Amino acid sequence: MPDPLLISHRAITLQPSLTLAISAKAKALKQQGKDICSLSAGEPDFDTPDFIVEAAVKALRDGITRYGPSAGDPELREAIALKLREVNKISVDFKNVLVTNGGKQAIFNLFQVILNPGDEVLIPVPYWLSYPEMTRFMGAVPVFLPSSPMEDFKIDLQILESSITPKTKLLILNSPGNPTGRVISLKELQSVAEILRKHPHVFVMSDEIYEFLLSNNQTHHSFANVAPDLIDRVFTVNGFAKAWAMTGWRVGYLCGNLDVINAASSLQSQSTSNVCSFAQRGALAALTSPMKPVLEMVNTYNKRRTMLTKGLNNIQGIYLSSPEGAFYAFPKLLDSSISSIEFCNLALEKEGLAIVPGIAFGDDQCIRLSCAVSEPTIQDGLARLDKLVTN
Repeated sequence: MPDPLLISHRAITLQPSLTLAISAKAKALKQQGKDICSLSAGEPDFDTPDFIVEAAVKALRDGITRYGPSAGDPELREAIALKLREVNKISVDFKNVLVTNGGKQAIFNLFQVILNPGDEVLIPVPYWLSYPEMTRFMGAVPVFLPSSPMEDFKIDLQILESSITPKTKLLILNSPGNPTGRVISLKELQSVAEILRKHPHVFVMSDEIYEFLLSNNQTHHSFANVAPDLIDRVFTVNGFAKAWAMTGWRVGYLCGNLDVINAASSLQSQSTSNVCSFAQRGALAALTSPMKPVLEMVNTYNKRRTMLTKGLNNIQGIYLSSPEGAFYAFPKLLDSSISSIEFCNLALEKEGLAIVPGIAFGDDQCIRLSCAVSEPTIQDGLARLDKLVTN
C-alpha cells in the first residue's frame, strides 16, 4: 500500500493496466525460453508508411524541431478540420480542433476541463480500460451500462435513459470498439441521439480512433454528423495511431465546442505544451496523401479478422459476437466457474498463449484476442486456445 504522505489521493485510485501486466508476464516467460504465442496486441503490426516517415525526416532536416503552438500546427489543424468536413461530414472549423499527444491525451484533456467531482459518466460495457480510470482520477463517477454478447453488445436504450440523472455529465461512445470490434449502427446512434435531446445537460464523447478499420459490409458514422443539432455537446476523439500504424508517434486530436477546446489548449500549454513538431508533419503527410497504404492494411486486417472469427466459432465452450471493425474479438467463456484472469493465466502457463482478460474491459466472462498479428500466429493461437478449452 503506497504511503499516503507520498502519494496523492488521486494517484492512489489509479489501477495498473492488466494488458501491460499480461504482456510483461508473456515477455518474461519468452525470455526464459518458453514458446509463447501472443494474441494480446493492441497496436498495428505494420510499419508506418514510408511517405509519412520521409515527411518527418524532411521536417527534421528543415529544422522543424522547435516549440510550436500548444493547440497544434495550424496546417495540421486545417487538414484535420478539412478531413472532418469531407470524410465525417461534420461542420467544423480548424479552431475547433486541438492536436494532442495521442488520442489518450485528447480524452484526458477533455475530462480535465469538463468534469467536476461528483459528475457521472455513462460508460457502455465492455469499454476501453482507460475510460473509468480517467473518470475516477477526475473525481467523477463512472456509471456502467451493461450489455450482452448475445445481443451483440448493443446499448440497452432503456438502461441508458434510466441511468441519466441530474449529475450525468457525459456519455462515452466508441465505434468501432475496443475490445469488441463492434460497429455501432446508424439506427442505434439515432436512437441514442433521441434520448440525449431530452437531456440537454449531457455531453457525448465519440471515440473514433478505429474509424477506417472496418469490414467490407460496414460503414462508420460519426455521432456529430448523425446528430448535427447536438454538435455543441459532442466531442470527437481520433488520431493517427491505428489507421496509419503510428502508435509511437503520439499524434491525436480532439474536436468540439470552441470554449472547451480553448480550455483544453490552455491545459495542454501548462502540461505537455505542443505535440512533437516533426511528428505533426508526418501526420500532415498522412492526411494529405492517398489512402492506398491504409486500405492495404485494412484489407489485411479483414482477412485476419475473418480467420479469427471463423476459428473462434469452431471452438466449443465459447460464444462470439462477430467483430466487424478494429482488430479484436471478444468471445464469452461459457464456463462461468472460471474468471477471465484465471483463464488467461492458465492459457499462458499451460499453452503459452497470451490473451487479455475481459475484466480489464468490464466483463469477467470474456477474453480479448487480437488479429494485429500474422496469419500463422492467429492459427497457432487458435489451436492453443482450442486445446485449452476442450481439454
